[in-house]
Amino acid sequence: MADSNVVLLAAEGGGQSNFLIPNGTFIFVLLIFLIVLGVIAKWVVPPISRVLHEREAMVFKTAEDNRRAAQLRAAADADYRNVMADARREATSVREEARAEGRKIVDDARARANAEVSTLLQQANEQLTQQSRALTTDLQSSVETLAANLASRVLGVDVATRTVPVATGRER
Repeated sequence: MADSNVVLLAAEGGGQSNFLIPNGTFIFVLLIFLIVLGVIAKWVVPPISRVLHEREAMVFKTAEDNRRAAQLRAAADADYRNVMADARREATSVREEARAEGRKIVDDARARANAEVSTLLQQANEQLTQQSRALTTDLQSSVETLAANLASRVLGVDVATRTVPVATGRER
């Protein structure tokens, strides 16, 4: 009998509720949902939104910094290449200048050496000419005595006492 009372009570309560009219539980759950939604919208969403905006700004700033750094790097690279090209041109001109100056120094030294050699050759030639003249004169003067001595030895007679004029090829 106890089971029939439960079924009877359930049947009596089921006849009064209308599914189109919300009951008190639904309104209470809806009110709690709206309060939780308001709390989330008031205290949870703004910090998360702020963090997302900060991160978006940081990403944008990082991208802008990367773009600016790439531009600066490209400009620095172009400046580096220009400076290196100028330095290479300057080094080439300095090297060519040094080579030309070295050639000039070598040519000047060669010219001085040639002039000195020419002067020394001329002096040596003059000295040899003077010595040749002195020896020629000395030999011509000693030829007479040598000839007399030789003739005296060959003939056995003293020829030095007789004087015979010697004809040289220059007297003609």
